[in-house]
Amino acid sequence: MGRVNISGKQMKALCLLCCLVYFVSYLTRLNYAVCMVEIQSALQIGKNIAGLPVTASFLSYGMGQVICGFLGDKYNPRKMIFSGLAGSVLCNLLAVLLPRMEVFIPAWFVNGFFQSMLWPPLVRIMAENLDEDWYRKGCVWVSLSSSGATVVLYLLTPLFIRISGWKSVFYLAVAAGSGAAAVWLRNTGRMFGDKGLAVTAGAEEKNAGTGKKPTGPKGAGAALFAGVPFVSILLAIVLHGTLKDGITTWMPVYMTEMFGMSSSRSILSTAVLPVCSVFSTLLSSALLYRLKNEVLTATLLFGTGAAAGISMLAVYDSHPAVCVVMLMVITGCMFGVNLMLISRVPGHFAGRGKVSAVSGILNAATYAGSALSTYVFGAVAESAGWMAVVILWAAAALGGTLLLLWGIRKWAVFCSAEHAARE
Repeated sequence: MGRVNISGKQMKALCLLCCLVYFVSYLTRLNYAVCMVEIQSALQIGKNIAGLPVTASFLSYGMGQVICGFLGDKYNPRKMIFSGLAGSVLCNLLAVLLPRMEVFIPAWFVNGFFQSMLWPPLVRIMAENLDEDWYRKGCVWVSLSSSGATVVLYLLTPLFIRISGWKSVFYLAVAAGSGAAAVWLRNTGRMFGDKGLAVTAGAEEKNAGTGKKPTGPKGAGAALFAGVPFVSILLAIVLHGTLKDGITTWMPVYMTEMFGMSSSRSILSTAVLPVCSVFSTLLSSALLYRLKNEVLTATLLFGTGAAAGISMLAVYDSHPAVCVVMLMVITGCMFGVNLMLISRVPGHFAGRGKVSAVSGILNAATYAGSALSTYVFGAVAESAGWMAVVILWAAAALGGTLLLLWGIRKWAVFCSAEHAARE
């Protein structure tokens, strides 16, 4: 991968640092959404107004993924990650010190952009500095850290609110973000020092310094994705986003309206989804280890999700326990797809010097799907009922299966060519 020559111990330390960054990023980004009901009550505002900061954050995060993806290949990603964490801390602090919507909305919009400065350069640093084995482990660990942060937020927020109010959740995020930013900057500085070419220079400059030639086209657009089933992957990622976030968003409403559950029970049933994602991520990684093909693995995961969605149609209004299990299977498969297409696929572009750019583009597609699901599934449920929504869930999973099925062989040929060129 043209990486800096660091030891196995340092690779493990780098993976742990990346996990810390991504764990804390979820604490500083999702805390408003988790506290939203309490904030709505405290500020005496309506649901539509209370949801605006989340919408603003999503918009800036999605746009920022593309912008910061390209910037992450051009500028020092180590310092870029520190800036993103520090900026997010400031946004959290501003929001908690001036708790009103006139501050929350712009602060969370800016926070979304700072958050988008983390993932693309993070993938680049791992791809360019870890060997294949540690990169595989790093992708899994980072994915698990996001699930862990989500679980921690859901578990700690009620306790913090009961003890000292919703503001304490934001102060926790400020403290965690500040600490993580300092730990990241200090330890990565020690690790790379002046030798950190992979985190201070673009791939073209780095290859020039080592005497190696680039392994493929480095330009944007068609040249960058030559030989890659990019359109299929991109569209499949959009569908994966609609399922992963759409089901998480609407499952409490579905369980309440279809089976008469209380809001607390329906929220508790949804909380099992991030827990399930931990196991699905580990299983997906093990499957990839055997299949050696990210697109093939994602195809099988989409297919499993489609089977679960079709099975759910028979019991969507009569067996809540079965429905919860089927929804766990679908979302679990989508977390596995996320690992394959968002975490693993960009690493294959290290030789082309565009890991960060590809990561940003693909992650932005995820959030395009998330935005689509937030509106479409709610509108369909209201106009045509929940059976139509379940049909859409099954159709989205089936669509992802068919899209990726077409690109399996093409992706295998591309990966083989990139591997041969690096050697």
